[in-house]
Amino acid sequence: MRIGILGTGGMADALGTQWIRAGHEVLFGGRDLGRAEALARRRGGTSGSLHQAADFGTDAVLMALPWRAAVEVARELPLAGRVLIDCTNPVGEGFRLLTAGAPSAAEQLATAAGPEAHVVKAFNLCHEDVWRLTPPVFDGRPLGVPLSGDDTEALTVVRQLVRDVGCEPFAAGELDQGAGLLEATAALLIRLWVGEGVDAQSIAPPRELAGPRAEAALSPGPAS
Repeated sequence: MRIGILGTGGMADALGTQWIRAGHEVLFGGRDLGRAEALARRRGGTSGSLHQAADFGTDAVLMALPWRAAVEVARELPLAGRVLIDCTNPVGEGFRLLTAGAPSAAEQLATAAGPEAHVVKAFNLCHEDVWRLTPPVFDGRPLGVPLSGDDTEALTVVRQLVRDVGCEPFAAGELDQGAGLLEATAALLIRLWVGEGVDAQSIAPPRELAGPRAEAALSPGPAS
């Protein structure tokens, strides 16, 4: 695949490196052309401006800028027809979800990019260091990556890119529902990991125990 990456920070570096190792063509794009060039030279990709990265990514474009900047940048780029992967998190001081009461960051990005761009929320639940692992497997279980999006073909592309990192893709619903849940989950996990210093995995029971209770909670009760 041809993948354009918008940004030159840790997420751009980690995911871009993995996709290059998997055999994809990657162009790192940034406002600072020197930084983009240095990153590409270290990882084996090519480099250019943000506009060039969006133009290059005929198979996928990774938005790896801070979310407020991402929305502004998306308005200026040629993203029509692109699979736009959103890994941003709108989490501010005090682990506060900055989009509370408003559309999710992914929905705002989709509006800014235009109706012909296909936004998929993915890769937002883990720190960049997790994506550097080869592969991210814990106790013999590949890391699960929830995906939220509306376009079937775009989701197929991103599922493959998830597998190329060594992870397992999971469906998390359409963008107007799943993306907000993923962003809120990220805010909670960051609060637990960073703010409380606890193992966030301990809050979830095994699937065989969670499933029946979850299904019962969603089932309508007897008529009163």
